[in-house]
Order: sequence, then C-alpha cells, then structure tokens
Amino acid sequence: MSHYLSDLRHTEFMLFDVLGVDSLYGRPPYDDIDRATAGAILHGAEHFARTRLAPSFDAAEREPILLEDGRVRLPADLRRALQDHLASDWLRLDLPADPDGTHIPPSLRWAATEFALGANPAVAMSTQLVPRVVALLQREGDEAQRRLAQQILDRRWTVTMVLTEPDAGSDVGAATTKAVPQTDGTWRLYGTKRFITWGEHDAAENIVHLVLARTPSGRGAGSAGLSLFVVPARHTDPVTGEPLERNGVRATKLEHKMGIVGTPTCELVFGTDGVPAVGTLLGRENTGLRLMFDIITYVRMLVGLKATAALSSGYLNAAAYAATRIQGKRLDDDPPAAPVPIVDHPDVRRSLLTQKSYAEGARSLVLYTASLLDTVEAYEAFGHPAGEAQRRYRLLLPVVKGWCSENAWRVLGSESLQTFGGSGYLRDYPLEQYVRDTKIDTIYEGTTGIQALDLLQRRIRRDQGHALHRLLADIEATAAQLNDGHELAVEGRLLLTGVSCVAGLSKWACRADLRLAALGANSLLFALGDLVVGWLLLRAAAAALRLQADTRLPDDQRLAATVATGRWFARQNLARLSTELTAVHLLDSSDLNLVWPTA
Repeated sequence: MSHYLSDLRHTEFMLFDVLGVDSLYGRPPYDDIDRATAGAILHGAEHFARTRLAPSFDAAEREPILLEDGRVRLPADLRRALQDHLASDWLRLDLPADPDGTHIPPSLRWAATEFALGANPAVAMSTQLVPRVVALLQREGDEAQRRLAQQILDRRWTVTMVLTEPDAGSDVGAATTKAVPQTDGTWRLYGTKRFITWGEHDAAENIVHLVLARTPSGRGAGSAGLSLFVVPARHTDPVTGEPLERNGVRATKLEHKMGIVGTPTCELVFGTDGVPAVGTLLGRENTGLRLMFDIITYVRMLVGLKATAALSSGYLNAAAYAATRIQGKRLDDDPPAAPVPIVDHPDVRRSLLTQKSYAEGARSLVLYTASLLDTVEAYEAFGHPAGEAQRRYRLLLPVVKGWCSENAWRVLGSESLQTFGGSGYLRDYPLEQYVRDTKIDTIYEGTTGIQALDLLQRRIRRDQGHALHRLLADIEATAAQLNDGHELAVEGRLLLTGVSCVAGLSKWACRADLRLAALGANSLLFALGDLVVGWLLLRAAAAALRLQADTRLPDDQRLAATVATGRWFARQNLARLSTELTAVHLLDSSDLNLVWPTA
C-alpha cells in the first residue's frame, strides 16, 4: 500500500464548488478547458503520482545517496522515479502555452502539482523547477540560451538554483562568487556555493545551474550587484545538445540532513582543479536577483504546497489508523463494554478535527492564491489591467509559504504522529518521515521570519495597506452573509471579529517603529493566515450547506464533515485572534534592548 493518501475530492470541491474557477473556462485564455478536462487532468496527475512516484518515497532512507570523487550516486528506485517524472508530460503543464496549444489555468496546475509533492517531495522539488527555468531562459535568454532551454526539455535534464554561500545565506547580497568576462563572450566563475538542492546526481546526463555571481561592475553593490549565469555541469554540442566534457563545477560535500534525504544537497565549487567553470550571462549585468526572483517566488509557493501535501497525507493516514486501532472503552460505557476504535475517544476526535481543518485550510489558501493568477491571466487576455488580483496574490504569497509550512510541521508532529502513539515514532509508518521532511519548509527559500518581514514591509507598509484592506472588505462581506438567520451565524460573527483584529494589527504595524513592528511581524502573518483560512473554510461550509439542501443529491457525510470543519476552525482559531492583537500592543522597545548573556 502506498504511503501517499491524496484528497482529490476536496481539491475538486474547493476549485469548482467554492472558488468557482471554472467560470473562466471556455473563453480566453482558457478556451480549450472545461470542467471535464480539468477533472481528467487532476485524476491523471494523482494516478501518476501515486503509482509512479510514491513507491520510491523512502528509497534514500533504505539505501543512502553517496558522493564519490565529486559524483553523486542515487538509489536505483529514486533514480528511476526522477527519470519517469522528467519523461512524463505532467511537467509540461507548467510551460507557457504554444500559440496553438492549450493554456492551463494556474490554479489547475498548482492543484495537480500537490500530488507529486505529496507522493515524492524529494523528486518533485527537482522536477517541478524545470518548467520555470525553461520559461525564464526562453523569455530572457539569447538564441543559444533559448536553444539550451529546449534541450533541457528534449533531453530530460535537471536544473538548479545556486544562490547560497557559506557566508551568504538569507543575506544573498553578501555573495562573493565572482564572474570574470572572457574574450569569447563567456564568463568564468570562481567560488563556493552551499545547500544546492540536486546540485549533483546521476539521473540525468546534464544539470543546468542558474548561478548568482558578482561581475567586476557589481563589486561592493550588495544584492543589486549580482548577475545571473547559466552554467551547465557538462559542456554540450550547441546544435544537438550532446554532452561533451565536464565543466569546472564539482560537488565537494553532500550534506547529512534531518529530512528530505532523497534530495542530494551539495556544496559546489566553481573553477576547481584547474578546470574553469564556464557560463553565459542571462540578461544584463547586475539584474541577477530580479531575474532569479521569478524563480524564488514560484518556489516559495511550491514549498507552501509541499508542506500542505505532507500535512494532508499525514492527516488521512492518521484518520485511517484511528478508525482501525482498537484501544480502550468509551468514556460513558459500562465496565463490561468492548474496546472501541480510538476514533471514538474525544481527544482523538479533537486531534483529527484539528488536522483536518489545517490540512484543508492550507490547501484552500494555496488554491485561492493560485486562482488569483487565473484572474490576472484572464484580464490580461482581454488587454485589461489586473492590478488588484496581482496585489492580492503578492500579499498572500508570504502567508502561503510561512503559514502552511509552520502549521504543517507543528500539526504533523503534535497531532498526526501522536495519533499513532508509539507506533508513529517508528519507521513502520510514514509519519516520522513526514515530520522530518517538512521541517525544512519553514527554513528554505526564506525562513518564516523573512516571510513575515516581506509581508510587513513590502505587502502592507509599502502598499499602505491597500491590498489588505480590499481583502478584509471581501471577508467582511462574507461575514455579513452569515447573518443571524444562517446556520453559520456564530462563525460569521467570529469572522467579523477576526477582520477587526487583523485590521488592528495592520494599523499598529504601519504606525509602529519599523524595528518594533518587525517584532510583531510573525503575529501579523499568522493572524492574517488564520483569518483567510477561516474565511475560506466557512465559504466551503456554506457551499456544503447549499449542496446538502439540494434534495436531488444523495446524503453525503463528507458535506457534513466540511461544515463541521469550518465551524471547528472558526471557533478554535478565529476566537483567539483578539489575544494576538492584545499581545502585540504590549510589545515595547525594552524587548529589543535585552543584552544576551554569553557563556
């Protein structure tokens, strides 16, 4: 049996019954998409992930990845899964459509991506990067780089993002890797890069690295002085793409990690052993970080979805276990009563409701954020500006990354694994690997603290709260619909209170000294995440109530569970937002002036 349990039905319910993304289908730019086609894409992607990717989920746990003389050797099952995904058509969903091709809406692409990330996150975190890098090379590259982009697809190569250095982690602008121009128009790179995911492996004949480095004109200019270079692991025939001799890029270290051990995370040295690392400049000098941010923003969404996929599968595994694990009697049973499944115990039900609400809430947040890009593309297809949808997408992106990753890591460990008791601590079940694999999501591509600062500085203060206030107005409108005559009236009032609390947090954050505001940035991120997730889960609950009222439909316990989930999250989470506002108002400058004692 596969470790991976997907929730395809909830994905379809959110996309079509709650968000109504299919209202844009059948017209530009989604002329060739209808609900049946979208459903077929989702079902096909889920089947591929479950049958072709999931079996090698723990391959590197059973057989370690090895580094020998600068070469990384993968376990056979993991190598095969990566090659299968590269050879499949599923990655092409994320490519820009040909003029005569089918344009796939972003929300549908992201929904399909969840299955690969849940089935085998190690593989998917490599392969899902390919379409984005190919699109960047096609858009920004010269003729040779555009040809290279096609060779990446045709020859099934992999790609990497090469940013981090030993002394330049979150502060990318501190990077010192240098690029020296050559008379033939190429560049030679010199330096050491660290924490490069899939930096070296034997599953593809070539790896194309996107490397941030500093040219002579960028010295001393911080992040603004970085340029972006295309550096293949092997030189290639410029016409056929046939691999030739190795370039001067060498893996000198393989990191030994807490989780995602199926991803070879490498230290790469450029220009070593007398072999130059030859690359070509992408775009103009000193625009590297701007170009790379197209990839970084994509990967931040990818990381949030990876965490969501793990949490969802963890919850479904826990629910299945709780339904079959017999242990103890009901609290209200007489002593002679027979033992019952642990799902009958109140605390286990509390735990499962918590897991379900966070898993479905995280997915709802990702899909809603992705649906904003559907709107952007639809407006642009008719030549109209889509500023509001674009601003809301940018507002929510750090929330997707930060809220989903932190809550997935927390809930998987404190609730999902806990449901299994001592068995959850064993490798007999996938939960302990889920926990280890998910912790990284709070760290890479910008820690949660960095996401919170991005939300505070760029998305709220710089925007003067415009996008946030428009979002709060939409949430307030939903709360007004859940009036005193509605079955969700109590939750509607909690939603309204949540709007007031987040508005208060935003007002404080905009007026406070920046350093003091930064002290409360995490609280702002999580409060906004709780509010938006509560809003989406209550919209889902309201949609479920409407479907339940349709007497033509069969009685569906899953609809009742959707209503219960929305109620639970609202009463357990939205009810607590007022305490966040109080706590933030109690912050003062003395909290910033503490001198940490040294040993």
